[in-house]
Amino acid sequence: MDILKTIGLRRTPQRHASKPEQVLNAAGGYTFSVDDWARVRRFLTLGTDGGTFYVSARELTRDNADAVLRVAANDPVRLVNLIVEISEAGRAPKPNPALFALAIAASVDSVDGRRAALAALPRVARTGTHLFLFVTYVEQFRGWGRTLRRAVGRWYTEQAVDRLAYQLVKYRQREGWRHRDVLRLASPGGVVDPARRIALNWAVGRGLGDTVVHGTSAQVTACDVVPDEIAIIADFEDAKAASTAARWVEIVDRGHGMSWEMLPDAALAEPAVWEALIARGMPQTALMRQLPRLTRLGLLDGAVGETVAAQLADADRLARARVHPVNVLVAQRTYASGWGEGGRWTPVPRIADALDAAFYAAYGAVRPANKRTLLALDVSGSMGSRVSGLPVTCREASAALALVTAATEPRCLIVGFTAGTGGYPNTAIRGLDISARRRLDDVCKYMSRLAFGATDCALPMVWAHKHRIKVDTFQIYTDNETWYGDIHPHQALEQYRQRMGIDARLVVVAMTASLNSIADPADPRQLDITGFDSAVPTVLADFSRGDI
Repeated sequence: MDILKTIGLRRTPQRHASKPEQVLNAAGGYTFSVDDWARVRRFLTLGTDGGTFYVSARELTRDNADAVLRVAANDPVRLVNLIVEISEAGRAPKPNPALFALAIAASVDSVDGRRAALAALPRVARTGTHLFLFVTYVEQFRGWGRTLRRAVGRWYTEQAVDRLAYQLVKYRQREGWRHRDVLRLASPGGVVDPARRIALNWAVGRGLGDTVVHGTSAQVTACDVVPDEIAIIADFEDAKAASTAARWVEIVDRGHGMSWEMLPDAALAEPAVWEALIARGMPQTALMRQLPRLTRLGLLDGAVGETVAAQLADADRLARARVHPVNVLVAQRTYASGWGEGGRWTPVPRIADALDAAFYAAYGAVRPANKRTLLALDVSGSMGSRVSGLPVTCREASAALALVTAATEPRCLIVGFTAGTGGYPNTAIRGLDISARRRLDDVCKYMSRLAFGATDCALPMVWAHKHRIKVDTFQIYTDNETWYGDIHPHQALEQYRQRMGIDARLVVVAMTASLNSIADPADPRQLDITGFDSAVPTVLADFSRGDI
């Protein structure tokens, strides 16, 4: 063997760097490092709760937190704008990363940065739970100075009184915090609105009767004694004192916005109470989470089931509630399985189908690129890690995400790839039996049963070249921990372009918040994006079409 034939610039084993700027990834292969802003975007949308196959959650979180700290020190205002953009658009399945990053931005040396972060607090911390998370995180980086107290105080004093009352009742205690604890630290002053003052006094444990001027300090329970804006607080007190289903239904039917979290446990065992809540329109996320309970109570048959199915798949309701598609995927997969933390249930097919439709509706309308598209899903062993600590793996979620493109693009082919199945050095790439006609839970089960091996992200281009398959856009869904092949993905792409005469594009859809990418940043026809950003299908189509 002529050993000199093993050295070249057009074909390099992935265990060696093909370019000086490549770095070693966690699996032992060489890939391109993404910059800090790309890492922050991945962190904000993907999170690090579950870690990856190669890196623990603690180590991955530390690496990503360091990136957030660096960009916060260099350009905190830009960081805040990115946090708000992702949070308000509902582009992440969990709010924790955004609130964590906002806490960092609120603690930087830059006065402008701190002001921007604290001014954005109501836009990112939209619920009581979000606020409690933020104050938990912010205490990890700073103390309760005057500006922080003012900002948290404004969360209570500047939002509409009726919305504040709802938050106080629904999110009474989370993350080891109560509103009384936060209010004592923030000490908001200048509250002149009587209704707001009553609500805040109630939140710190002073009750309602002692603060309503009606010639008495007796405990108030009737909803018509307090201002209309905070009637929900009186409803909550009435519900605590009630003991019959008829009484709880009457309280819900007052129409002040009572949610299931505001009712005592005994009320939640009554089907009539849930019927009343559903008729009033439960929040979309709460409705999805309560499907197992509603099924066990026998409520999802007949007219009530029809109402619930229609609400679940309502695109407008999903958009208003900022429901993330991955959370719909988790709900659909959990419900269809028939078992979970609450026990077992027999899924109602109509509800499972409605959740399936909701997954696609959560992405909104996507304009097709009408390009020849190869959807290549990494099914290697490392893709078995969970997504952001959620009960779904990267390989399952990648298939679900690919289904959105498959339902949009008329000319697409879906394949799965891995390396080393059946013993090294065998490789495997094959068409997958998945399409938009199959239900999500079926696709997830199918993906979980596939054989897996090592990671070689060059395989889609090598395979398409070998079989003379014409592709305008390669979409590779991966964790970027490629290491096995004897050619780098960007080299395989270039060879495909030259030998097929097609100026093919490559989109790398990152399924974990790792620190690297197989996409060559020097090539404008290669794009690295974050997989669980809800804008992904639109970005994929726009890039494939050539609009970006």
